Amino acid sequence: MTANAHGTQPGAVPGVNGGTEAPPSPPMLNEPPAGVPAFAPTAPSAPAPVPVTPEGSNSEAVHAAAGRNLSDDPLWFKKAVFYEVWVRSFCDSTGTGIGDLNGLASKLDYLAWLGVDCIWIPPFFPSPGRDGGYDVELFTGIQVQVGTHQGMKTLLDEAHARGIRVISDFVVNHTSSDHPWFVSSREDPEGPHGDYYVWRDDDTAYSDARIIFVDTEESNWTFDPVRKQFYWHRFYSHQPDLNYENPKVLEEVLNAMRYWLDLGVDGFRLDAVPYLIEEEGTNCENLPGTHEILKRIRAMVDEEYPGRLLLAEANQWPQDVIEYFGEGDECHMAFHFPVMPRLFMGLKQGSATPIRAILEDTPDLPEGSQWATFLRNHDELTLEMVSEDERKYLWNEYAPVPKMRLNLGIRRRLAPLLDNDERQIRLMHALLLALPGSPVLYYGDEIGMGDNIWLPDRDGVRTPMQWTSDVPGAGFSDANPYLFSQPIPCAPPYGIEQVNVVDQQANPHSLLNWLRHTLFQRRNHDVFGLGEFHQLECADEVLAFSRVRGSTQVVCLNNLTGWPQLVDVKLPGLEGRMPAVISGSVPEAPEVISEDYQIELPPYGYVWLLFADPPAVGAARN
Repeated sequence: MTANAHGTQPGAVPGVNGGTEAPPSPPMLNEPPAGVPAFAPTAPSAPAPVPVTPEGSNSEAVHAAAGRNLSDDPLWFKKAVFYEVWVRSFCDSTGTGIGDLNGLASKLDYLAWLGVDCIWIPPFFPSPGRDGGYDVELFTGIQVQVGTHQGMKTLLDEAHARGIRVISDFVVNHTSSDHPWFVSSREDPEGPHGDYYVWRDDDTAYSDARIIFVDTEESNWTFDPVRKQFYWHRFYSHQPDLNYENPKVLEEVLNAMRYWLDLGVDGFRLDAVPYLIEEEGTNCENLPGTHEILKRIRAMVDEEYPGRLLLAEANQWPQDVIEYFGEGDECHMAFHFPVMPRLFMGLKQGSATPIRAILEDTPDLPEGSQWATFLRNHDELTLEMVSEDERKYLWNEYAPVPKMRLNLGIRRRLAPLLDNDERQIRLMHALLLALPGSPVLYYGDEIGMGDNIWLPDRDGVRTPMQWTSDVPGAGFSDANPYLFSQPIPCAPPYGIEQVNVVDQQANPHSLLNWLRHTLFQRRNHDVFGLGEFHQLECADEVLAFSRVRGSTQVVCLNNLTGWPQLVDVKLPGLEGRMPAVISGSVPEAPEVISEDYQIELPPYGYVWLLFADPPAVGAARN
């Protein structure tokens, strides 16, 4: 048996001190991995800070990435489990009450223990902070409170040493109005940055484009009193859109991407990609010019940084999003936004119909591409890709208090959305991990963290990670909790006394240990990342499907109701086979006597039934 990229035997789990522990035992009902390790220690401090490198500089204050201790598989992302970390709320290493890159580095052993393959970190660039860092002030800098370039290099090296990749957000659509380019553009229209943005003498152009942030913006145009013209923005008025009709803009963006790729970043989540180009008489979304820009970015990545990832954030219908893969020459991955609200709809209705429908309407992917799927993230639970009646239904069921709503969505975390019902939380994660695509987990959801709807904008789902109940700052920071950038939810059942990592690590039946066990099973069976997907006929209360790769098949049965269900599903060709339960709410499954298979699932129960290769004795006998 040869060692893998972690420097360990296949299936071994990295330990907190660089060693390994035995992988979880064979799957049984609620039988999580044995030998839960101690809480991850703090990593050594990063070296001294280095100067921020501005756009256009040739300075190399931080060395480029050294040898990478990772698999060379260019399709690594198809089997990966992603984990989004809101850095400012994950771990504070400086005692300021703000999470930082060194703090994240100190928790890498925890993420390796959990079974994460790739970390996604939202913007860490210098920013006025009026949109959580998505209002970028400098594309090659790092917000001073978050860390330094050397701190980022340390994070990347330490993550890679554990076999974990790191991708970051890159905001391709716009900048902050405080960005030097925009300051120069408004003050000197004839200068070098005069046409880096979209300027007009009036606000009548592109009138068919919708307003995205309907709660805060009345127009996509804002008048600038300095330049005495209107500038175009698809999001907040303090986020002017870049003008990609000017080829210099794309070159600036490509050079900024090269900077981070040289440092060792494994790819980018490309923020808000449908809106890069404007054209009169259209809705200014998904235009051919936008796809040409993405092809240029992909060509640069493929030629100069093979194996790195481009993940498109395009909140569109599947038939539109599929265009962002191109012919394998645009993005490697794209979020499948419409699946997410239909999972919540199906669960509330106790019906698989909305989930089945969106999966049937999803086109096949180009070779070498993959969907990214998720339950929650740092934004509101978007309801753009549902009908008006469906949106009202979801608002009434999941956000009955108006303060829970934002724009066309819901600003709540997973556990509060599901009434803190662990059966539903496990079922929804089981769906996420088994449906087509690479799953993206959101920090804190693995322990069932709560939210704070009284915080402004989307901050209610970006509260500090709850590591322990032993100290007032929950292990997030040594600072006085009153100094935290966001307060920790304190009301039961989501306070640190009820929800924290340390207690759940010590409890073999906790949500955290269940998820770790399930992630191990997913990693151990690549049929989930690489296998074909087939929906199975079943009663409407149950979502039934199979994942198939070669002679291996996993049948996934999911009870979407709060009542026990006797599942009746046809499994032709599997007669005489005894499935193994690799994860589920039942300890074992009956043999398949005939193609009409029956198994009982408890309320909100699920099961993954593995039909692997027949034993060699049987093959020889035949």
